[in-house]
Amino acid sequence: MKLDPQAQAVIDKAVASGLPRPTSLEPVQARLAYRTIRKPTQPPAREMALVRDLDVASPAGRLSLREYRPLGTDAHAVLPALVYFHGGGWVIGDLETHDVLCRDLSDLSGAAVFAVDYRLAPEHRFGAAVDDALAATSYLAAHAQDLAVDASRLVVGGDSAGGNLAAVVALSLRASAVKLAGQLLIYPVTDQRANTESYQTMGSGYTLTAADMAWFRNHYLDEADYADWRASPLLAKDFKGLPPALVLTAGYDPLHDEGRLYADALAAAGNRVSYIDFSRQLHGFIGMGAVIDEASVAVRLCADWLRQQVAI
Repeated sequence: MKLDPQAQAVIDKAVASGLPRPTSLEPVQARLAYRTIRKPTQPPAREMALVRDLDVASPAGRLSLREYRPLGTDAHAVLPALVYFHGGGWVIGDLETHDVLCRDLSDLSGAAVFAVDYRLAPEHRFGAAVDDALAATSYLAAHAQDLAVDASRLVVGGDSAGGNLAAVVALSLRASAVKLAGQLLIYPVTDQRANTESYQTMGSGYTLTAADMAWFRNHYLDEADYADWRASPLLAKDFKGLPPALVLTAGYDPLHDEGRLYADALAAAGNRVSYIDFSRQLHGFIGMGAVIDEASVAVRLCADWLRQQVAI
């Protein structure tokens, strides 16, 4: 399958701009650059019934969340909820870079979305982001009544590094009192060993490269951490009893194969899994609805799956 011409145009424009890749910069500058390059590719921000930032307690201190409620819903209506972890290689990305996507997922699905501003590397290396993801999910479950959330219809999700965190949260909470209704995994990182075929065939020339992933890993992990299932959920010993999953991959993405392999592992263990490959697309395309038509299709697909999982 050939690369979508709209996706190719994104690459061509990025090259012509002469702007540095975020991963050629120091982390603080990379975060600013990531915000800058994402904005022109995003569709307009939807109007919502409610958007508010929350400051909640966590074992490591205070943790920021951003709540979204669909237009037309009462602020006090009890809604199902998606806990969303943004992408960015655990080093870049924040509540602002994924604000439009979270609005879309909330408004199109009818669910509340709570985006998590987890701690980033290298200031906070491996373990911190996982701890924050777990703390945010557990907080929402424990305070569901106060937040007008139905704790029995709680889903975790994220893209790229955020998909990694969502998968890890689902594995971690499997035997806990928190019973998740689903996991939405958008081109997730599942194997830090970076040894799949797609790393070889799709590792250069596109929006995410093998070199980019090495930069992220070096800031986030020590090599000894690669085999830890909390870094590489594909290496978990047991996948039984996990919540239903939607796994979405992009064909022109070094992470393609590990996303597919994770879907296979979930299905082989008897879990309900939907796997969809956007074979003409780039890593990160789901946030590019202003310039790639299939991004809107993918967002709608994720929202429809979420609506079905929580049976709104």
